[in-house]
Amino acid sequence: MPPFSQSSPISNGFSNKNNQQPSTNIITIDVGGQLFQTTKQTLTLAGSKTIFSNLFDSSEPNNNNNNIPFIDRDPELFSILLSLLRTGNLPSKAKAFDIQDIIFEANYYGISDLLVQSQSNPSQFEPFDLEKSIILPLSGRDSPSAIATTPNGSVHVSHGSKITSFDWSLQRKSTTLTSFAAIDSLLALSPNIVAAGATDFSGLQILDLDLGYATQTLNWENATKSSSTVQAIGISPDFLFTSFESGRRNSNSIMVYDLNSFKPVSQIASNEIFGADLGSAIPSTKLNWVPSLNLLMASGSHSGPSGVTGTIKFWDIRSGNAVWEIKETVDCFSDVTVSDTLSAVFKIGVNSGEVSYIDLKKFGSFHSWSCLGDGRKVNNVKKEGFGCKIEAHGNQVFCSKQGELRLWSEVLMGSSNNGKDRVFKKNVLGRSKDLGGSRITNMGFGGSKMFVTRKDQQCVEVWQSSVRRF
Repeated sequence: MPPFSQSSPISNGFSNKNNQQPSTNIITIDVGGQLFQTTKQTLTLAGSKTIFSNLFDSSEPNNNNNNIPFIDRDPELFSILLSLLRTGNLPSKAKAFDIQDIIFEANYYGISDLLVQSQSNPSQFEPFDLEKSIILPLSGRDSPSAIATTPNGSVHVSHGSKITSFDWSLQRKSTTLTSFAAIDSLLALSPNIVAAGATDFSGLQILDLDLGYATQTLNWENATKSSSTVQAIGISPDFLFTSFESGRRNSNSIMVYDLNSFKPVSQIASNEIFGADLGSAIPSTKLNWVPSLNLLMASGSHSGPSGVTGTIKFWDIRSGNAVWEIKETVDCFSDVTVSDTLSAVFKIGVNSGEVSYIDLKKFGSFHSWSCLGDGRKVNNVKKEGFGCKIEAHGNQVFCSKQGELRLWSEVLMGSSNNGKDRVFKKNVLGRSKDLGGSRITNMGFGGSKMFVTRKDQQCVEVWQSSVRRF
């Protein structure tokens, strides 16, 4: 609703009188025949361009029952929004209402931004209390291939050649048809802009999902002048990173683009493949920015006759040099991630299925992996970790084991640990009915939600805290 001016009469079922008594800071409001009392400070939190700014004179609070402002709206919904103003969060009784009713009412009062903030606040993310709460269905027969989340809790999902977007309230917003046959990499740059790429289609596309088409296509000019397919996408506060591989698969590189203009800034990790040098043939298939180190972590693996091998490199994008490299030969990673909060690199072994870590406090020195499990499966050749995923979020590390989700958290030992390896504890997420199912293919986090996709399923699972969700 457009803001009211201070000199304009209050309309839309809203009436007020100007002869307020300045003897108290308490404000009395009549909403749909029910009286509410609050303070001037609480109403001020709504902002100056809302209906609440017209409930009282800026210098004279209201305590006269004969001059109580009246709003012809639902009092129950008003009480929920008043609690939102008081605490910054929706009360538990909001669960009894449809979220769209609350959104509609928040729009009327002009405080929809506060509602979004309350539902997308990462501090409300309760990792130990997550439960599968909502299923977001997708049109068509294609399963999700990638997901991209935003800080406000919205999510974009690629399935086949399409990208379907859900807003922060999990309402379907749009479906965009792209030129890709299938999308392998997807990254949200803003609530409506995504970067998308595929391993079998040339170029990184910047798509405006509100407009429904690509505004730019970024390519890597490789030495063979062949097409350049996208293997991974990453982001920092200033840069967009894209791992490219030539169409002939004989060269690869990571391009660094300015995040605002999308103009190329530099090129790092360039490899030209000669003969049987399989090590340089491995393109980076995951890119993670590490703020505390101001470095880009790039990882990739390759399956050959001798098993799965891979590398993890940390790149200084200013100098273009790799400042640390971890070579994987014994139990290479099925997936790898880095946590700046926990100051560690984590992997799931493709053979063992075990989670291991390397402490970033020992960055640059030779340091072997510390296994969080019993470590007895390291030489297992059954590939129990094949297809497993791992992602760090906040103070926790989430990993999938087939159809189940597991959570690793650090146990603080203090001086009693005598300098030994850090201690992590494993938890299995979800209720008994949430366990199992087909293999998990993607995990993503946005606001107070976790998003999960599975193989051969045409939907997205939304996991939320049983305390916080509607």
